[in-house]
Amino acid sequence: MNTKMKNISQSEVLTLKEEISYQEGQVVSKTLAQNDALSITLFSFAKGEEISTHKSGGDAFVTCLDGVGKITIDGVEYFLHEGESIVMPAGHPHAVYGEEQFKMLLVVVF
Repeated sequence: MNTKMKNISQSEVLTLKEEISYQEGQVVSKTLAQNDALSITLFSFAKGEEISTHKSGGDAFVTCLDGVGKITIDGVEYFLHEGESIVMPAGHPHAVYGEEQFKMLLVVVF
């Protein structure tokens, strides 16, 4: 079977936040799809862990799956709680921080 999705069950109802675990002192990622047009990745952040400020070539859509995360875009801080989403625009400096334990779904459209 030639599939475009990886690391995740298909034709099965899933709870995304259960598809990735927390690990003390780490940011954990699990790539679900990756190509020239799209990237889909699950992340878990232990409290206090972060992805430092950087820029992306695509618009990055983040949905909080669990916990509380701090998203900084162009120096402005936003706090995401379960079920909330934000777009980090392409070319703008942004960072992600685990304000508490935090799980997110990241979809980047290039």
